[in-house]
Amino acid sequence: MSKSASKNVFRVILLVSTVISLYFVPWPIVIAWISPLPDTVQEQVDKAADYGFDGIIVYVDKGGSAPAFYTSGYKNRATQEPADPHSLFKIASVSKLYTALSIAKLVHSGQLSLDKTLADYFPELAGRIENANKITIKMMVQHRSGIPNFTDTQNYWMHPKQSDKERLDLVLDQPANFEPDSDFEYSNTNYLLLSMLIEKVTGASKFQYIKENILNPLNLTHTYGSIKDVNLEDIMSGYYVGYDNDLKTDDNGLMLATADDLGTFIRALNDGSVFTDKKEQEIYTSIYKYEHTGLIPGYQTIAQYHKDIDAVVIQFTNTVNFDGYNWSLSEMMYNRILKILKGQ
Repeated sequence: MSKSASKNVFRVILLVSTVISLYFVPWPIVIAWISPLPDTVQEQVDKAADYGFDGIIVYVDKGGSAPAFYTSGYKNRATQEPADPHSLFKIASVSKLYTALSIAKLVHSGQLSLDKTLADYFPELAGRIENANKITIKMMVQHRSGIPNFTDTQNYWMHPKQSDKERLDLVLDQPANFEPDSDFEYSNTNYLLLSMLIEKVTGASKFQYIKENILNPLNLTHTYGSIKDVNLEDIMSGYYVGYDNDLKTDDNGLMLATADDLGTFIRALNDGSVFTDKKEQEIYTSIYKYEHTGLIPGYQTIAQYHKDIDAVVIQFTNTVNFDGYNWSLSEMMYNRILKILKGQ
């Protein structure tokens, strides 16, 4: 092949490669990234539809100012009902903050020990969960147990289980993912077992303990343990791309809260007012974090406190697609809102 022919072949290969790579570029993310930053939070929130979200709620509690609410899109797209800033929202894994705090409170009161093992509290699980006699309560709080994640089982979200027993059964007698405390891997099974532990120790439901020891002292009256405890019309609808049904009626066994209730909790967690005393706060600090995100079909939550601007910012978006872009766009929306707040 002549030198000129070789160059032409190379140019064709390069052109084809470029076309293919452009096909796989996540254009929604690129467009959102390069778009000029608006002057106000509301202007940014108004772009929710461009990001692929049916509805959005943003709560901002900046020190020295009254909390502000921003919404765009729909609470219910079928009825075209506008997003309501006071709607209940399924907060998914953000509920782990309440569970971890409950564990810290029970340790502080002497009802639990972080160093005792899963088998100490649930001897019946020895032999059913690998390393149950070596996995400590602290390891479960910190996702260092090696216990497989029940929501990672094949097609879990297509047919979610309706009880804790059914959820736990999915991972019983399965091999551990790693030796206890040798690695980190996010596992919802850890928090399922911690919820069961809270109920075993207190003799009440986990949410009842949370209500009496966390919510009531903070006067939080719009946080619930299940969709069974609320009027379904008060819940923001949730959607999965390509699936037409409203997901708000799915009982995932997860907590719900309004943005302001969640924001008040995040503020109290970070300023220390949710703790009984410094010792309890030290216990919590040693085991878990002070912010969280949540993701289930139909519902995405980001709940964080930003010390540099003394602001709690909560973001709810109600459209999910597990293709990776969707969550990235949610984070991009949140980060652009932060930039606006920091520039004010």
